[in-house]
Amino acid sequence: MRVFSGLLFAVLLGVTQTGVAQQQLSIATGGTGGVYYPIGGGLAELINRHVDGYGAVAEVTGASVENMGLIHRGDSDLALALADTVYQAYTGTGAFDGRHIPDTRALGSVYPNAVQLVTLADSGITSLQDLKGKRVSVGAPGSGTELNARALLEANGITYDDIRQQRLNFNETADALRDGDIDAGFWSVGPPTSSIMNLAATRNIRLVSFTEDEIARAMEKEAVFAPYTLRAGTYDGVDEDVQTISIPNVLVVHADMSEELAYQITRVMFERVQDLIAVHPAANDTTVEFSLTATPVPLHPGAIRYYEEIGADIPDRLRP
Repeated sequence: MRVFSGLLFAVLLGVTQTGVAQQQLSIATGGTGGVYYPIGGGLAELINRHVDGYGAVAEVTGASVENMGLIHRGDSDLALALADTVYQAYTGTGAFDGRHIPDTRALGSVYPNAVQLVTLADSGITSLQDLKGKRVSVGAPGSGTELNARALLEANGITYDDIRQQRLNFNETADALRDGDIDAGFWSVGPPTSSIMNLAATRNIRLVSFTEDEIARAMEKEAVFAPYTLRAGTYDGVDEDVQTISIPNVLVVHADMSEELAYQITRVMFERVQDLIAVHPAANDTTVEFSLTATPVPLHPGAIRYYEEIGADIPDRLRP
């Protein structure tokens, strides 16, 4: 277990105020402009306060794809990752072809990401097809955003050869849009996200809606995609509902995590969910019902213990 210093929400010393030694857990999240980092930081605080004998820190990472490798290698103890990335890692398909990670286990799904295609209001880009020939950020290398963006584009007949793609993280994408260095950018993140909010505070933005056919084709390509309506008013200047797709975010651990620790973390996440909501409104979707319907890989036995304890109906597909 590694200790990552210099991060918000970090526990910098491996002892409590009473001098009792703690084991330090690392939580792999994403960039500071997304939702993984504050949600991971909020979860770290819950562990620090309510899981005896453990402290936790939130680590800035390249997000989903990188996070699965961190869990597999034992470099992180918990990680947030998009459901399609988690499923591909578990099955050794897609971006993980030849890199099968069968020791992946979930504590549950935390909230859905919305794929958000953002451009400036005066860019002339009003549809997915308008991206052809344009400068487009498809997300940071190794991120779930890039996996989602590429799947959505390819399902609708657009390849990287059709755009001038750049691989930028959320903050870099917002800065590049603000400065006119790109024409559009993808975010796959729980709305609202700070980097888009900050961009909307200084520029007039547009979020591009997808058609029913575009959404249907994306769902045919990726089974974890689902229709999602981004409500009007989520961001300044976005006055109409935006039709897009969503993907669950999964809290992942290694199969060798102790049953008791997995149980305690699952328990505190759901019993103290109001604390997570206070950190970020995306946690309004952190419910047992959402978790058990959205999680794409088997649950850790410790998580199963919690769900059984509260009388939840656990699908057979989630039992190892």
